[in-house]
Amino acid sequence: MRFDDYETNGFYDELLEGPGKARFGAELLVDRIDSLSNDELILRQATAEQALMQMGITFNAYGAVGGTERIFPFDIIPRIISAREWDVIETGLRQRIEALNLFIDDIYGDQKILRDGVVPKERVLSATSHLSECAGLKPPKGIWCHITGTDLIRGKDGSFYVLEDNLRCPSGVSYVLANRQVLKRTFPRVFRQSHIRPVSDYPSHLLETLKHLAADRQSSPTVAVLSPGAFNSAYFEHAFLAQQMGVDLVEGSDLVVDNNFVCMRTTKGLQRVDVIYRRIDDDFIDPQVFRPDSMLGVPGLFEVYKKGGVAIANAPGTGIADDKVIYNYVPRIVKYYLDQDIILPNVPTYICEEEKDRSYVLEHLDELVVKAANESGGYGMLVGPHSTQEQREEFARRIVRSPRNYIAQPTLSLSRAPVIVGDHFEGRHVDLRPYILYGKDIYVMPGGLTRVALTKGSLVVNSSQGGGSKDTWVLTQ
Repeated sequence: MRFDDYETNGFYDELLEGPGKARFGAELLVDRIDSLSNDELILRQATAEQALMQMGITFNAYGAVGGTERIFPFDIIPRIISAREWDVIETGLRQRIEALNLFIDDIYGDQKILRDGVVPKERVLSATSHLSECAGLKPPKGIWCHITGTDLIRGKDGSFYVLEDNLRCPSGVSYVLANRQVLKRTFPRVFRQSHIRPVSDYPSHLLETLKHLAADRQSSPTVAVLSPGAFNSAYFEHAFLAQQMGVDLVEGSDLVVDNNFVCMRTTKGLQRVDVIYRRIDDDFIDPQVFRPDSMLGVPGLFEVYKKGGVAIANAPGTGIADDKVIYNYVPRIVKYYLDQDIILPNVPTYICEEEKDRSYVLEHLDELVVKAANESGGYGMLVGPHSTQEQREEFARRIVRSPRNYIAQPTLSLSRAPVIVGDHFEGRHVDLRPYILYGKDIYVMPGGLTRVALTKGSLVVNSSQGGGSKDTWVLTQ
């Protein structure tokens, strides 16, 4: 199993410039893989999968046949990003998160950007993610988006583009940490010699970020991870991060509001919680304010938060900045608040609420990717070139019925990376989700989660839609 016969098929390949020709920084890895026999490489793949299974690296797939829990698919051929490329990505992500945080603060505050007409007022206020209950909120340290996962793609020209922002409850970072543990054992010598930036310190950075929110009230604040429970698709991650940070993993039933504070039930009585890292959507965090049928949240939590009795990360209401319609205005948002041109550009986007854009989209559904403004996980999406006439007709009806809820983008030539398929390598499309922490400073995890569309020709990388992952190596030099 060698790379001599590997074909890039005209796509930008993350590892190779052409058959057998490694990109800068990947020479050691390609040479090492070429030196292994087919049996040895397949054994390493199987050993890696077994290690992940023993570590419990799973996700819960809703509606899956034969049980909900699955091992997250993994390919042992890592993706490599040069130091120069990463410097641009990191700078661009810092810029984007700073501007989006200012945007959220403004939307729930003075709304200057709306009064100045930079972003249409109706686009913001009609978003389902806009929470009127958050108007006037002042989150600790003025930070709304403490943990962000921003999805990037690389186009045919080799440039990176932002595909979407995830500022509510972004998941997947636990797979980054687990993938790295496995890859260090799979290719130990290559890893040591390649000078890879570490990711293992992410939990300590996360804990620092969370504690920073209560640093002015408590010298040693109590932090808890609030999870919907074991049937949530990312429950493994909730438990993993709580364990790595050395904090309690709780569910709504473990918490109670007492004397204007949030307390955790323990065997020794009630213990005050100062910071909640919530992995529950806004609608479910407090049945007294949002969904009254929620069994996942904590009655009275929002009122305590408003009064400053507890910090919540991410702050309720952050979803307004990752609405897929608002995404189209991020370059303007960056320019408005920072007076800078955007470093990481958006993918060109059609807003279906605008008549001209809607007409174009309806006439070109077979060429475009259509997305619902507030869906995630690959749901509510039409990939035009791979769709049927019936599917296109259904999406046309949805767009006409609710144009505010849809955007469309050109079908991009996403970059690819080699994966092991049987006894050879084949290219599969990939994206990249770096994780950004906003605390005392803005920290960008080197690399992040490379997701892989394991189905040949597919552009959908989400785990719930059959995607997998790779380790991402960012070079130090």
